[in-house]
Amino acid sequence: MLSPAYPLVWITGASKGIGRALALRFARAGSTVVASARSADALVDLAREAESLLGQIVPLPLDVTDADAVEAALRKLVVEVSLPDLVVMNAGTHIPVDGTAPRSADFRELLDLNVMGTVHILEAVLPPMVARGGGRLAVVASIAGYRGLRTAAAYGASKAALINMSEALRVELADTGIVLQLVNPGFVDTPLTEGNEFPMPFLMSVDAAAERFYRGLHGDRFEITFPKRFTWILKALRLLPYCLYLPFAGMATRRRKG
Repeated sequence: MLSPAYPLVWITGASKGIGRALALRFARAGSTVVASARSADALVDLAREAESLLGQIVPLPLDVTDADAVEAALRKLVVEVSLPDLVVMNAGTHIPVDGTAPRSADFRELLDLNVMGTVHILEAVLPPMVARGGGRLAVVASIAGYRGLRTAAAYGASKAALINMSEALRVELADTGIVLQLVNPGFVDTPLTEGNEFPMPFLMSVDAAAERFYRGLHGDRFEITFPKRFTWILKALRLLPYCLYLPFAGMATRRRKG
């Protein structure tokens, strides 16, 4: 039996959605997956679901917005198992913003979790990975970070920050043996997208998305995107001037009636 490419995988935001499906996919392939999220009960249920699989899922409850807790979690992981071969920074959330009445609390919550939560993981794992001379990191952003979209003034801003940050880090880590990848999903059928009040083209099942994610992590392309047809459309829209893009974005994301 072949050993998995990543014997030890750490995934944050693993209690639901893409993170949960990805954890199960790695466990099926024989990896030991350390699954982190704020919900300890959900992680226990996830570990039970993986009991019949080739690998295993080990719950590690964690609030990534707490930098000290992240450092403590990594120390515990290194002492009890080892430094992970792959770290997937998937923890994040979405809060729709009413552009006519924005709330600073919504922006602060999204930036704290989506951006600073990711930074806290990087702050903890990068020094030991650099010292080891290798490892793989995956930062989960979103196509919402490509350009401004209705109700996504805060969410899109947080994901745009992750995209820019990942581009910079990929350049700086090139000579360290560490591979950093950026993951930009389109619309995936998860609890985060259930409340969207606008059409979601090429909506993808969570299992199909996790499979694309999994396969992308076994290659060296910087950006992993899915579904391909939709993400390439969004990439093309980034080339449009504002006089064309803004009217199009308003029309395409108009709220459903009724």
